[in-house]
Amino acid sequence: MALDLLVLNARRALDADMTPAGATPVDIAIDGGRIVEVAPGIAARGATATDTIDAAGCLVTPPFVDAHFHMDSTLSYGMPRVNRSGTLLEGIALWNELKPALTHQALVDRALAYCDWAVARGLLAIRSHVDVCDPRLLAVDALLEVKARVKPWLDLQLVAFPQDGLYRRPGTEALLIEALDRGVDVVGGIPHFERTMTDGARSVARLCEIAAERGLRVDLHCDESDDPLSRHVETLAAEVHRLGLHGRATGSHLTSMHSMDNYYVSKLIPLMAEADLGVIANPLINITLQGRHDTYPKRRGMTRVPELMAAGLTVAFGQDCAMDPWYPLGSGDMLDVASMGLHVAQMTGIDDMRRCFQAVTTNPARLLGLDGYGLDAGCQADIVILDAGDEVEALRLRATRLSVIRAGRLIARTAPSETTLLLDGGTRLTRCRIGA
Repeated sequence: MALDLLVLNARRALDADMTPAGATPVDIAIDGGRIVEVAPGIAARGATATDTIDAAGCLVTPPFVDAHFHMDSTLSYGMPRVNRSGTLLEGIALWNELKPALTHQALVDRALAYCDWAVARGLLAIRSHVDVCDPRLLAVDALLEVKARVKPWLDLQLVAFPQDGLYRRPGTEALLIEALDRGVDVVGGIPHFERTMTDGARSVARLCEIAAERGLRVDLHCDESDDPLSRHVETLAAEVHRLGLHGRATGSHLTSMHSMDNYYVSKLIPLMAEADLGVIANPLINITLQGRHDTYPKRRGMTRVPELMAAGLTVAFGQDCAMDPWYPLGSGDMLDVASMGLHVAQMTGIDDMRRCFQAVTTNPARLLGLDGYGLDAGCQADIVILDAGDEVEALRLRATRLSVIRAGRLIARTAPSETTLLLDGGTRLTRCRIGA
């Protein structure tokens, strides 16, 4: 068998049902940009390849996927000033101050720089919301250009996002529809930022109708609030039933669920499950922006991740922001996102930690509808080799991405992290890995 690429001695992550797929190292045969076989000893059977990578028993995984990001604002921290209060609302105000000064080229340049960060960290698919409330649709055109330019190495899915609300200003719906006509992929919204609860519910209904009419997915910023009475996700679940959007609708943030009465949540989660509603939590940002009006005790802010997972909903984690008006940090490292998620949700059981790894890999891939995602024969040959033995070690170490492979081609490589200790009159190396 003559192949394009053969990955040797790879240890696979656990399957979605937690079965130990990675117990025995395997070889991964790749040809024509696709995985053609995954099995032990492919090389020993005489297979040859143009290129070979020895994973040396390290963990291999499909690429990381960020289900929720804002690429139009990324790397704009401090423009025109910093967010002094650290609140969501000041961040929105800052973004509106910045918008008139935005240029097409600056938006493209910052987005491309972030995409480079992403690829280096094995993040090869991103769903980015893009503000459509600027009559110029400047950010829409810029990110559509970026989407085309990065397509060979990164899947960029765009959401038409009315940052200021669908009904706050006349003409916003027309701008959203124009963005979809230009090639934006998903319908977005922000019902809790409308002027009234009634307008918020009305916006959910209208946005879902637009998605249904066009055969698109819908992903709404929903109830990103500490207000336990912000309950637009209930309306979203109802609209999914009315319009037949099962499996195509997602509620992002859902932070008000952290503050809701337990009895109400006992009704709400089954309604969400009936609608096959996707859920995206953003641990870094939810823990930062929420609870800002609390003294002590302070609420954590992130939605009820373990309970939603237990109910069978597909829950993903997103980066949300990186160096922008809402968040001064961020690096495109989805292991950092997953680590914060497991800490905030107190998911430190072994299976829970693996579920948090899936929240930045297989789960967001499902919400984005990525075709050919995975490590089985027939899947697209998008693979990340991590300097770790399993998912938990990868989370603990924020493991180095040793190799990043896109469609069977190596596109990024990082040397293992090693430190030389000068102790007891001698030297020795440490990598903080068990058995390394």
